[in-house]
Amino acid sequence: MKAFDRTERIGAELRRVLSVVLRDEVRDPRLAAVTVQEVRVSRDLAHAKVFFTCFPPDVEASTQQRLLNGPLAGFLRHALAERVRLRAIPELHFVFDESIDYGQRLAALIEDAVSSGSDEECHGDDQSADQELSSRGTSP
Repeated sequence: MKAFDRTERIGAELRRVLSVVLRDEVRDPRLAAVTVQEVRVSRDLAHAKVFFTCFPPDVEASTQQRLLNGPLAGFLRHALAERVRLRAIPELHFVFDESIDYGQRLAALIEDAVSSGSDEECHGDDQSADQELSSRGTSP
């Protein structure tokens, strides 16, 4: 089995080209902060699901998704056809990627749990372990 599948290679190339086109050719200020995270291409290369995020995160994700899937979809597909050598360019489906927000929420929860954990218990365990070692005659 190949280490890097054809659909993954095509998805990586589409991601690279879409990022450049969105950055350089799309003039809509509502799409200025869009970043293409990943492109997943179907096995028959007929459809491509494009996951995007916005930096900094804002509330306009649904507006941006509607713009990308509506009027801009044809323009972006045509731009891909000019730059990528494929027999047929996949139909693009843009999806807002919530994994970054999810990861940030998880990191915040973990940080809160660690900081709210009682420091006294941690230090108390260390002190009791030190006392036990000293009673055995070994130094910490």
